[in-house]
Amino acid sequence: MSASTAAPPADETTGRRSWLSGPAGRNVGLVVALALICVAGVITGGERFADIDNVVTILRAAAVTGVVAIGMTFVIISGGIDLSVGSVLGLTGVWATTVATQTMAEDIHWLVMVFTALAVGLAAGLVNGVIIAYGRVVPFIATLAMLASARGLAEMISDRQTQRVDVAGFTDFFDLDPLGVPMLIWIFALVAVAGWFLLNRTTFGRRTVAVGGNAEAARLAGIKVKRHTLYIYGLAGLAAGIGGVMMLGRTTAGTSTNGVLLELDVIAAVVVGGTLLAGGRGTIVGTVFGVLIFNTLTNIFVLNNMSTSAQSVAKGVIIVAAVLLQQRFANRSRST
Repeated sequence: MSASTAAPPADETTGRRSWLSGPAGRNVGLVVALALICVAGVITGGERFADIDNVVTILRAAAVTGVVAIGMTFVIISGGIDLSVGSVLGLTGVWATTVATQTMAEDIHWLVMVFTALAVGLAAGLVNGVIIAYGRVVPFIATLAMLASARGLAEMISDRQTQRVDVAGFTDFFDLDPLGVPMLIWIFALVAVAGWFLLNRTTFGRRTVAVGGNAEAARLAGIKVKRHTLYIYGLAGLAAGIGGVMMLGRTTAGTSTNGVLLELDVIAAVVVGGTLLAGGRGTIVGTVFGVLIFNTLTNIFVLNNMSTSAQSVAKGVIIVAAVLLQQRFANRSRST
């Protein structure tokens, strides 16, 4: 057999490269990476890592970050960034645990606390969206201002004190474990499914990708870019509100320190999951795997008594490696 007949067709080679650089190929790479990390966990942690209770611990720890990361995925796909999600999460928790809110929740229903947190998160996100879309302030500066303002407002409302959750119905709900799975994990799963559907099966998702790919082309195609940008940041704020409710369910306390530096973990997970920082590309599935990868690594570090400083260095290396891989895949796809 000649070399010419043994070589694969050019179309087949191009198709393989296209698949590897596409969403499916990137997600397979994330699955492999997570599997290798789990193998390392079993080798270094033994039965402690493989124990089902430890797996549940990893998923519970990933739940809050994962929900906020779903909202961040839409923001970054659209070509923006939101540095305020951690502060907004803290603000929603504090606002939902004020004496007035909890008294109303006891008189009416514990869902009052949930609606309060969601409303505060949505409002903060919409403020970001208005400043960015209509005030024409770059997302980095606008959300940095919200980061400081939301954290300061949370400290003023709580007087820097921890506010306990005293509404029994609220805590009872988060103590549930349907089918043996904690409620936090169920909420994370539901939000992930909803985020996937919104991004991949709705006009909103297609417009988000279009705005991130080329905002001017999207405008000429009839998309109201400013209004859509407003909606995207509102969605990110709503996700932070859901995360705030989940944090209350996990800790049974609202404090202005909840969510400190959460935005860094969220952005890192989204980037590792394959979402381009430049916008125009990203997947919810990739974000979920990015969150799981980071939380699994953190769990392994803790089991092996690694210092927090070493953990930070390792995470920094992973983030840089993920961005470099993104650039390589982007260059390869442009060349093909």
